[in-house]
Amino acid sequence: MRGKPLIFVTNDDGIHAPGLRILIRLMRKFGNVVVVAPDKPQSGTAHGITVKEPLRLEQLAKEKGYEEYSCNGTPADCVKLGFKIVLKGHPDLLVSGINHGSNASINIIYSGTMAGVIEGAMAGVPAIGFSLDNYSKDADFKPVGKFVSVIVQNALEKGLPHGTCLNVNIPGENGNAIKGIRICRQAGGSWQEDFDERTDPKGHKYYWLKGNFLNTDNKKDTDQWALENNWVSVVPVQFDFTDHHFITELKSWKLNEH
Repeated sequence: MRGKPLIFVTNDDGIHAPGLRILIRLMRKFGNVVVVAPDKPQSGTAHGITVKEPLRLEQLAKEKGYEEYSCNGTPADCVKLGFKIVLKGHPDLLVSGINHGSNASINIIYSGTMAGVIEGAMAGVPAIGFSLDNYSKDADFKPVGKFVSVIVQNALEKGLPHGTCLNVNIPGENGNAIKGIRICRQAGGSWQEDFDERTDPKGHKYYWLKGNFLNTDNKKDTDQWALENNWVSVVPVQFDFTDHHFITELKSWKLNEH
């Protein structure tokens, strides 16, 4: 008889983040759990990896069916080290989050949460990223449990295609009950960015990035529409960036005529 599934947990908000603690508790109901998460917040690191300083792991907990480690690297580093050093193999499932803030639309490009997920998918592991559309340090994660659980249950039972992972975004608390789960595509959108210029005590200028998200895609099949209308969005994601539709036209370019 097959034993309990092995579930690998990571995030980008850091080892002490409330969302990670909720996700760990939920995953321990499904199987054996190994956690490798950054020792400090790594939001916005995207798929960065550490190559200019040594990586370190610190074991924080070990008991039957559960191990927990912190790492001084990025979420992608955590997954690489977790698979190669801690597990010396691959888990049955990787989950990342629960992130403070949305990773819908273009946010997936900057997301450390989803970088860990994509790193898992690149290794052939079914992987899911969970994010809550609430940036508050006091965000209420309690309502997310049933949605996380049903998605994980299905992923364990049915699997995911090789190279495909899931980006799951859950509406934040707004006084209304979440309507359910919708399968979506990634919305078109962009950040309208600017920099807040300041001066330090020595007279040197420094800058803080700021901006507002602009949704340029209002169709009802997108993740952004789902969130704004109180649905959990689930987007299947691939790490192949090839624009397959443009290949034929690109071949018509006279690139070899010198």
